Amino acid sequence: MMKNYIISALAVIASYLSFFYEAQSSHSNEYNQAAFTTQGEMLEEWALEHNSLALETSGGGAEVKTGKVLTLKDSLFYSYYSQTLGLKLDYEEDQELLKTVTDWIGTPYRSGGSTRKGTDCSGFVSNVFKQVYGINLTHSSRSMFTQVKRVAKTGVETGDLVFFRRGPGQPIFHVGIYLKDGKFIHSATRGGVMINSLNSAYYKKYFYAAGRAI
Repeated sequence: MMKNYIISALAVIASYLSFFYEAQSSHSNEYNQAAFTTQGEMLEEWALEHNSLALETSGGGAEVKTGKVLTLKDSLFYSYYSQTLGLKLDYEEDQELLKTVTDWIGTPYRSGGSTRKGTDCSGFVSNVFKQVYGINLTHSSRSMFTQVKRVAKTGVETGDLVFFRRGPGQPIFHVGIYLKDGKFIHSATRGGVMINSLNSAYYKKYFYAAGRAI
């Protein structure tokens, strides 16, 4: 008899707890939804404040000057990489390229290397192009130049290659990937994978040509 009483009492308590949990869960979901909406609005405000281009909200996203509509996710992506890489992006650059080269920053230099443990300039470039574009480039800055279409320095675009040599008639000795604003990313003998400016004294002196992978 006592056993049945205890079982009945436990059943009543369980039923009450179930009702209480459902009520709390419903309230929690409403709260979380409201918090999510507020967070989304805050993130959108953050993206708009940090964008380097004038953005206008459009259909839950944003529209850049070119007329391309971006989602909030895209806006946040470009805002983040614009600040991380120190570039004024057009919000149309290849996202996989930006993400991939950023992941390589800080990789130490290693002659003949082509991994995240250590890489030389052509090893870095060939890895990025294989991963981002599916293009196979040779592990040699000199022969790599024969695989690209030469473009004027004034017409260089994000993702183009920049080549260096020490003077007329001298062989190409270095290669990097152009980003924006006169900046390129490469694996330097001193410092490994990093971003530098083509307008710096050293690289301006030895810049030879730019090329676009065919």
